[in-house]
Amino acid sequence: MRRLRATACILWTLAAAGPPALAQPTAPPADKPEMRMNCPGLVAARLGPMPVAFDGAKLAPDQVRLTYVGHATFLIESPQLVRIATDYNDYVRPRVVPDIVTMNHAHITHYTDHPDPAIKYVLRGWGEAGKPARIDLTYGDVRVRNVATNIRTFDGGTERYGNSIFIFEIAGLCIAHLGHLHHTLTQSQLDEVGRVDVVMVPVDGSYTLDLDGMVDVLHALKAPLMIPMHFFSAYTLDRFLNRVRQEWDVERAEEPSVVVSKTSLPSRPTVLVLPGR
Repeated sequence: MRRLRATACILWTLAAAGPPALAQPTAPPADKPEMRMNCPGLVAARLGPMPVAFDGAKLAPDQVRLTYVGHATFLIESPQLVRIATDYNDYVRPRVVPDIVTMNHAHITHYTDHPDPAIKYVLRGWGEAGKPARIDLTYGDVRVRNVATNIRTFDGGTERYGNSIFIFEIAGLCIAHLGHLHHTLTQSQLDEVGRVDVVMVPVDGSYTLDLDGMVDVLHALKAPLMIPMHFFSAYTLDRFLNRVRQEWDVERAEEPSVVVSKTSLPSRPTVLVLPGR
């Protein structure tokens, strides 16, 4: 009985004292110069991305707001409130008219032939006559560029340059949207993409690249923050999360929006799930 009382006393004392202070993460080694050719490198400190409800609130000069609209569509907002919608289509659209939209040619849930006429720039990620799309647009405080990739056709063939990885350079961040990626990336394509801070990745494992291949792409890109998309169901999403949980941290946000800056990027590679429809 005395032993139980002594144990209870110790536990009460520990609880009253509060949790022990956590050691601060050490800074990772500096990136090699060639890893910074196109985009900024990683940061050391982890403050954590900040989930917020979409309300159009003003951003600080070093912040970007990402809102998962659904399927492969995100609304990206810059400090100057330049708005971009990825894989813009007729089925899943943000509530506001974006300034810029990007599209991919895999099928009609990734593009539209009838964009809102109020959109200033419609960027199609596929070229004509077997040539790749070449996009490099600067508008306000946003730069948008692309890296062309191939897609499978419904008859089992290949459409060369039917997809684009779009890269958004905003507020010192490099954000990549993989679109409807169907294959792993060559070294030349990785060099074109450059260092990325945030990547939006399709994780269905069938209509796009299989899970092992997509994980290989994520390893090659080395982005500290990875946001799943194109998962159709909780089962498909959980299959991806279970596949990567032993390699990377996995977090779930309660809101579909997150504000990201260089100082809020995780020090350990993290998969952040945003709720969407």
